Amino acid sequence: MSSFSAAIGAVIYDYTGARVLVTGGTSGIGAATAHAYAKAGAHVTITGTRGSSKDYDADLSGYDYRQLDVTDNAQIDALAESLNVVDVIVHSGGVGLASLGLDEYEPDNFELAVRMHLTSVYRLTHGCLDKLSSSKLAGGGCVIGIASMTTYFGNEVVPGYGAAKGALAQMMKTMAVAWSKRNVRANAVAAGMIKTRQTKAAVESAEYAAGFLARTPMKRFGEPSEIADAILFLTSAGATYLTGQTISVCGGFSVQG
Repeated sequence: MSSFSAAIGAVIYDYTGARVLVTGGTSGIGAATAHAYAKAGAHVTITGTRGSSKDYDADLSGYDYRQLDVTDNAQIDALAESLNVVDVIVHSGGVGLASLGLDEYEPDNFELAVRMHLTSVYRLTHGCLDKLSSSKLAGGGCVIGIASMTTYFGNEVVPGYGAAKGALAQMMKTMAVAWSKRNVRANAVAAGMIKTRQTKAAVESAEYAAGFLARTPMKRFGEPSEIADAILFLTSAGATYLTGQTISVCGGFSVQG
């Protein structure tokens, strides 16, 4: 499992037999990641907030669908308990609360954002730790967090989200130190501005786009598939000595002064 070979302009992975869980796998980065693993032969379980996979416009018939609210501890625990085998967890569930019209400066909303983007990641990973530890993947079981440019930079619109994403990078380091002895690697991908439903308003705002792209050396927004590519690499046989890292996939935004 997780071998790869170079093709012209692409990397082809083989995840045949791997069991992959992608939270938030119904749209955006999560959907692109789920698709990439399934295309590589993995059995993919995705989560979403709706009652059934049929409640989405997208065709999700190729996945095992589970309903999950990542802020609900009981649902997280039930999901972890229900899974028999887990080789990879990609934590892509959650949204920036500002996109829902919620003010993260309100203490309850701040706490909700942290629970959504940080403590849920720990709780679900901890609940699956024994299963991850038993993984036969090259390099062991893998945990992937989705970080952000707010991991590194202040953004006054999303204080709770930013605090959670900053702490996520630190948590990956701690998981790596503590759980390497359990045959588990933990890494994160810090996504730049990626074109998704959640970022649609920002990407289509001429004023915002101009400012963002001005400090992005590649002068474009990213695609969800470009984050998925990085995730598949991090869990592959090509990354077996890589743990505790947060890799920025941002078109150079994070290095532009």
